[in-house]
Amino acid sequence: MGEFLRGAAWWAADGRPVRADPGDRERLPADAWERALVPAGVRLEFEARGVAAVEIAYEGLERSPVDRHRRQSPTFTLLGGAEVLADIGTHLVRLPLPRPDGKYTVHLPEVLRPLIHYVRPVGGTLEPVARAPRWLVYGDSIVEGWAASRPHLAWPAVAGRALGVEGVNLGYAGAARGELASAQQLASLEADIITVAFGTNCWSRTPHTAGLLYETTLVFLAAVRTGHPRTPLLVVSPVHRPDAEATPNALGADLAQLRDAVERATRDTLRGGDDRLSLLPGVGLLTQAHLLDGVHPGDEGHALLARAVAENLTGNKFRDTIFGKALD
Repeated sequence: MGEFLRGAAWWAADGRPVRADPGDRERLPADAWERALVPAGVRLEFEARGVAAVEIAYEGLERSPVDRHRRQSPTFTLLGGAEVLADIGTHLVRLPLPRPDGKYTVHLPEVLRPLIHYVRPVGGTLEPVARAPRWLVYGDSIVEGWAASRPHLAWPAVAGRALGVEGVNLGYAGAARGELASAQQLASLEADIITVAFGTNCWSRTPHTAGLLYETTLVFLAAVRTGHPRTPLLVVSPVHRPDAEATPNALGADLAQLRDAVERATRDTLRGGDDRLSLLPGVGLLTQAHLLDGVHPGDEGHALLARAVAENLTGNKFRDTIFGKALD
């Protein structure tokens, strides 16, 4: 079903899309690989011609322990149309289309890590949509989509639709600390735009000093550049997190200092001659009111992040490189 799937970076041996290189998994932290098995942001995109409904045969797995906190029932979500409940095991679901002709996107019940066996029309034909510019988005749980109510409301998905690009979500909840292996995997992928947004998990889960995160950010950007020397690259520093802003971690660094380290490393890389690099400071993008649990934004917060990133990418000096003349 690869012709209809979008947002997939790699494939597991059983045919499921995964979000890290299976051939390189031994170099990844276990928490990053566990989240890479969840196909966040992966969706079906097709053009329908005379189609009444779409049938999707799939096999779903039990939710991982990390995903059991999600209260919403997993669904196949047709944007602008129906939601159909999904479950573990092998099933066939039917999504009625509101119009027989048009382009459609179906977001998967990602917590079930579904294996899609086939997608077929009820009447008419389905064609894959044309490939759009490819946008790699690396980061932590907020990039992955926590705590948006549905996968299509995560900020990379919202911004990707607004920009008309093929977003590839490389967000790893609890992980994404700027590991060199992840940077090298980004370097290996085809990309027209790259965004990196990490640092929060360097305060808590695996504490860093400001100096360590500064050097980590420098090395991460340099490693990405080995594969994408001229690709527009946007760094988003950590967003507001009330419990961490002025609270030292186990190594004495608060989030404000870690954010400053990410931003200094980005600016120093810019001064070093990387004229395809840009920075979006994260501290003013959200307030405490946007955070459902004090850390992760809800739908409104994700929408604000999406708008800020989309405005940055369409307003910066690289927009013609990214989008051609489409936005003129």
